[in-house]
Amino acid sequence: MKRYIFLIAIICLTFIAKAQTTFPKYEVRAVWLTTIGGLDWPHSYANNTHAIERQKQELCKILDQLKHANINTVLLQTRVRATTIYPSAYEPWDGCLSGKPGVSPGYDALRFAIDECHKRGMELHAWVVTIPVGKWNALGCAQLRKKHPKLLVKIGEEGYMNPESAQTGDYLANMCGEIVRNYDVDGIHLDYIRYPETWKKRTNKSVGRSHITRIVGSISRTVKSIKPWVKMSCSPIGKYDDLTRYASRGWNANTTVCQDAQGWLRDGLMDALFPMMYFRDNNFFPFAIDWAECSYGKIVAPGLGIYMLHPRELNWPLEVITRELNVLRQYNLGHTSFRSKFLTDNVKGIYRYVADHFDRYPALVPPMTWMSSKKPLMPRRLSINGDQIAWSSPNANYRQTDGNTLLYNIYVSRNYPVDVNDARNLTTTRYQQTTIRIPDFTEKGLYVAITATDRYGNESDALQMENGAQRTVSKRMLKNDGKKVMLPEKGKTLDADYVVIESMAGIIIATKPYRNTFVDIHDVPNGVYNIRTVGRKDVTHRLGTTIIKR
Repeated sequence: MKRYIFLIAIICLTFIAKAQTTFPKYEVRAVWLTTIGGLDWPHSYANNTHAIERQKQELCKILDQLKHANINTVLLQTRVRATTIYPSAYEPWDGCLSGKPGVSPGYDALRFAIDECHKRGMELHAWVVTIPVGKWNALGCAQLRKKHPKLLVKIGEEGYMNPESAQTGDYLANMCGEIVRNYDVDGIHLDYIRYPETWKKRTNKSVGRSHITRIVGSISRTVKSIKPWVKMSCSPIGKYDDLTRYASRGWNANTTVCQDAQGWLRDGLMDALFPMMYFRDNNFFPFAIDWAECSYGKIVAPGLGIYMLHPRELNWPLEVITRELNVLRQYNLGHTSFRSKFLTDNVKGIYRYVADHFDRYPALVPPMTWMSSKKPLMPRRLSINGDQIAWSSPNANYRQTDGNTLLYNIYVSRNYPVDVNDARNLTTTRYQQTTIRIPDFTEKGLYVAITATDRYGNESDALQMENGAQRTVSKRMLKNDGKKVMLPEKGKTLDADYVVIESMAGIIIATKPYRNTFVDIHDVPNGVYNIRTVGRKDVTHRLGTTIIKR
């Protein structure tokens, strides 16, 4: 029997009173990045070399902001309205890029976006608008009608793919297959995979659900047959169905528009759901809990209506969203922002709250253990030379199959061994290279651990710094006689008033004035220490390392 918590006041007060002290290692943090009409991006048209670069830089700026807020999943609108942002064999270019429908912008926007997301350790899911195909006489709909005249229905001035036609599933599966074959996407995200709310035909709801489920099944089977690690997801209506004590008020996924989204999770047709929960209070919390209780161990990251914060919308106070975020985390749910621009524009302070407080540390996307639970082999041969960290991939005889290549997660801490279960130590995710520079790594006496992760999200055991690592200690070893350690000449320009003696874990053992060419260490225990200076402007310089052994 399902369990619900309906005392909203008690829920809210609980989360207000309880400070956020824990940060999950695994959590989906997503945004919908809309391209239709350039709502989120692009804000300029690409019609020459300079304009292409400007458009690319616009996207890079957005992705940098999202990365700073520790967003790990970007849902990029890829099929818009029977039009695309990539060169497709099925449909024409959307006009959002070049300013002219059917005209190429001069570059492959989807490929560029994928590469830039992956550089930042973020997943990119191709957001495919399925059933609506735009105005009846617009380019995308008109061309689709010409090629497949029996595939579309007209409702008012709009065109829709017929959910009751067997060809609809095949066509959409072919389109999604084109994306997955040609691009290194991390997911296919289906939008509007449902009956139009304006559908006039009398359709038995059970039969209607079977039509939509048939389309979902066709797409899912095609995608998984090509690259099984690519996540299948959709954005269902935010309320799955009526609850025992709370009605959906006639607008829900399962009964109203025939989206059996929870069944798709249960039956393996979907790996993740991003329900559009643009509600508040009793219209939000009970239904969010229902999604959590019917997740079947899969990923659920409800969409939050942060656009409602804007004064031109419903002018919600920020506390509406912050309470919702905390409840979602309490129930091990992720969170998704609609839309990207409202987040990066920091409407009502939402960006600062997410970046500086709620998502202060990175998180990994939960592994798809229902698809594969095999752990990759651990990286090898960790070496450290100053700020440069290097390691080797698993041995040459080990290969991931079907292009499921390894990525790397990097953890850094002042404590040894590095706790890789603590998200506060996670500094870099889904890293593509086997070398990285960590500024001031040696000076701060840090430790590092590296894990390999496959495209399903399975993570290897951690290669710890001292587990076979060859760390190059400072080029300058400072001599000592057990009572004094010899220092280099101070020089006239060095801003250095004090000498700091630190353990290799970064703990300050002693601080002494920098007056002579030596410093007293008679009271410092045996061990290995970093010696650095601190000046009037809090500028620090590393002098070297000394080993005290009396």
